[in-house]
Amino acid sequence: MSSEAEGRFHMMDVSSLTSGPHRAMLRTDDGVRVEALHEPFPAAASDTAVVVAHGFTGSLDRPAVRRAAAVLGRHAAAVVTFSFRGHGGSGGLSTVGDREVLDLAAAVRWARDLGHARVATVGFSMGGSVVLRQAALDRATPTGPDAVAAVSAPARWYYRGTAPMRRLHWMVTSPAGRLVGRYGLRTRVDARPWDPVPLPPFEAVPLIAPAPLLVVHGDRDAYFPLDHPRMLAAAAPAGAPVELWLERGMGHAENAADEELLDRLGAWLVRR
Repeated sequence: MSSEAEGRFHMMDVSSLTSGPHRAMLRTDDGVRVEALHEPFPAAASDTAVVVAHGFTGSLDRPAVRRAAAVLGRHAAAVVTFSFRGHGGSGGLSTVGDREVLDLAAAVRWARDLGHARVATVGFSMGGSVVLRQAALDRATPTGPDAVAAVSAPARWYYRGTAPMRRLHWMVTSPAGRLVGRYGLRTRVDARPWDPVPLPPFEAVPLIAPAPLLVVHGDRDAYFPLDHPRMLAAAAPAGAPVELWLERGMGHAENAADEELLDRLGAWLVRR
């Protein structure tokens, strides 16, 4: 998904890693402008960056995303947050996990451009499906991540087995639902159906290795039951570096991720 020369992303520019937080508008490979924020590790220059992919209806400025970024940034790493297309201050329309892989690739590319030799990605809910697919599609390119964590991610598409997912499908597929999304949730959704249907998350998992993968899911997730994370973990080939954390009492995505879990997650991402 990127034709950039690999060597470009491995030149250390210490000034870019130690200056204060700064925002940018990134341009994806299909021309969408995506807002992003880079926050360096405050204590010293770090060659590691964690790129955070929020859930559907989120944005880089939502409180849950800011809280996650603050905790992840304690672990000797810079943090890059961004808003998916159709969300926050980004342009375009949400495709609910399809072309969002291009948004994530642009954020990873930016982290490399800033001098970070190691980039890990972590995604929540829709963002979790995106980090899985982007890692698989960009595995052999400069935008391929060095480690991946998917939190509260679906394993397969078109799941309607819970009331929250039935409401989400109504919002995405009906004109009235898209109006609610635009004006009530500040999320602009593309009315066009997927064509073709993107690679399902569980089919992306076998393509991620050798990058390590962490699957995290709460046992009180109201959107996706536990067969989703188990299906993701089971899809990994034998010997692949995959871990599964089933979190007792946790609900869904970044809003339900407490400080203790985010702290463990940050440690895992930097260590791996």
